[in-house]
Amino acid sequence: MEDLSFLDPKNNRVFLIAGPCVIESEALVMRVADTLAGISARLALPIIFKASYDKANRSSGASFRGPGIDEGLAILDRVRAATGLPILTDVHTPEEARSAGHVVDVLQTPALLARQTDLIVSAAATGKAVNIKKGQFMAPDDMQNVVAKARSAAPETGPILLTERGTSFGYRNLVVDMRGVPIMQATGCPVVFDATHSVQLPGGQGDRSGGERQHVPVLARAAVAAGVDGLFLETHPDPDNALSDGPNSWPLAALEPLLAQLLRIRAAVRDV
Repeated sequence: MEDLSFLDPKNNRVFLIAGPCVIESEALVMRVADTLAGISARLALPIIFKASYDKANRSSGASFRGPGIDEGLAILDRVRAATGLPILTDVHTPEEARSAGHVVDVLQTPALLARQTDLIVSAAATGKAVNIKKGQFMAPDDMQNVVAKARSAAPETGPILLTERGTSFGYRNLVVDMRGVPIMQATGCPVVFDATHSVQLPGGQGDRSGGERQHVPVLARAAVAAGVDGLFLETHPDPDNALSDGPNSWPLAALEPLLAQLLRIRAAVRDV
């Protein structure tokens, strides 16, 4: 498995979790991962590649969900071998957590399952790093109870990350309160800001979610200025034709300039 020492907040390094929402094809994820590996080297920025083998919480039952766990994990294993990037994927059940834990470096629990005790405990019990996305229905300080669940899983667990991805605000909209960054950092866990899901409009297109990707940069800049430990950005070569979360995904070709700007902000904040 890959070195994840950069996840330790004591190292004072910002990191990125990025990739397409779902595995559309092996060719697509390899293209995105290769691009991310190049960006990581040029910017000296640790990057974790993410993609889901199954999007189990789609708005419509007819929406594309991905290749499934067996094929998806095999593809992600090949991505790691080809690029050297650590790999993250979503898990939805304790059984999935145990299976994916044999392959990927970071297990992610979806925001809508942030309070599912068996899932949180099973993911942490694998010993892998776990990224727990804060539920859209939860206050930042609610996450201390979720962290306690994860830490109860075993005498030694892997790194636990907490991700802010916006809070439900009225109908089909989310709002972000940057006070959540230091509130969740008080748990001792690194905090990640998901700049792409935070501009999502859940169910905003009837049978699918919408999004306002034009607001991704401003929220990402605000999060870095607020002292976040990591960033989460879904990215795709052609977001308008992505099979999942296209409206809130950031274009792959525009990713490196945005990251370079965010790193300059990070350097300025660190010097204050």
